[in-house]
Amino acid sequence: MNLLYIALALLAAYLLGSIPTALWVGRRFFNLADIREHGSGNAGATNTFRVLGPKAGSFVLLIDALKGFVAAYFLPQWLVAQGAIAPEHELYYRLACGAMAVVGHIYPVFAQFRGGKGVATILGMMLGVAPATVGVCMLVFIVMLLLFRYVSLASMTAGVTFALLQLLPQFRPAQPFLVYVGFLLAALLIYTHRANIGRLRSGTESRVPLPWAK
Repeated sequence: MNLLYIALALLAAYLLGSIPTALWVGRRFFNLADIREHGSGNAGATNTFRVLGPKAGSFVLLIDALKGFVAAYFLPQWLVAQGAIAPEHELYYRLACGAMAVVGHIYPVFAQFRGGKGVATILGMMLGVAPATVGVCMLVFIVMLLLFRYVSLASMTAGVTFALLQLLPQFRPAQPFLVYVGFLLAALLIYTHRANIGRLRSGTESRVPLPWAK
């Protein structure tokens, strides 16, 4: 029975991550059949900022982050409440459920397995695991976005910052393996942004259309 509950939680996390927020927002509010046919071709917050503007992009960013947070924070609590896992093992299942939500976002079953790059969902996932560290990374993301107006650059910088912060005594996690998780997530963000890195190097990456920026 415990394995059944665990399987249900992991499946629920994947299905939650598979909700194609950018795709549905484009169709419902902008009469856009498929946002993946525009901009960078991804169904994530970055491309929504680029194609539909900051309001739509901010909404998609929020919802995609919530997918990761709900999966990583509430589903393991449900497993503990059902007696399926021991409380001292909850952290491992926070990471597992959060990771399934990220996989769902990148490969969504509701959108032909073509989703976004997982930035917002990873943000929400880690907010449920290491909120203080993520809070600093969010500030880094905002500063980088305001300075350079590249969501991709801000995302990768925030991801690398998360990994490096955990090496400092003030942010070092109680479970050392989380340090390795942080570096793996940073590597994943860089890998999923490899096309953006090419455009940044060539100067062809699109900037976010901030209201006060010309």
